[in-house]
Amino acid sequence: MLAAPVRFSSCNLYFQDESRFGLLTRNGKALTAKGVKPVCPFQQRFENLYLFGAFSPVNGEHFLLEMPNCNADNFGVFLREFAQQKPEEFKIMVLDNGAFHKAKSLVIPENTGLLFLPPYSPELNPAEKMWAVFKRKFTNLFCKTLEEVSAFISSIQQTLTEKSIIQTCAFDYIFADLNWTT
Repeated sequence: MLAAPVRFSSCNLYFQDESRFGLLTRNGKALTAKGVKPVCPFQQRFENLYLFGAFSPVNGEHFLLEMPNCNADNFGVFLREFAQQKPEEFKIMVLDNGAFHKAKSLVIPENTGLLFLPPYSPELNPAEKMWAVFKRKFTNLFCKTLEEVSAFISSIQQTLTEKSIIQTCAFDYIFADLNWTT
């Protein structure tokens, strides 16, 4: 178990993950008259950006950062930026076993501790549920440029509330053996 050093005024639990968003249209359900096939704009372009995110089921805080690709260098940038948000807080970050999460070149900030989920268990990571919320809103959206994708992500981020993050991320197993409550 990780213990917060005395020099930090608080401690928080975050679940971290990355998701890809791009110009390939995600088709989904559409409402039409009976017998009429829905017509939705579609493009098959493979330009993407990656959204790195950390979400707290304890108090609903979150941190999101767009990056051009998913690698150890960009994950290091995410960690540095994340650590600067509330530097007096010790952050316990739970994440998957992506190779770039364990890169030898990675510098872990002093106020951040990494805790890895068991291999092949994305169902244990509440951040996956947050991506489902984002992706559902991204369905049938036609973006011509990555700037439009980025603007859309920003608009979703502005709608996130602490309550919505807690409702999405507060899995029962997280609080079962802790003194934290939702």
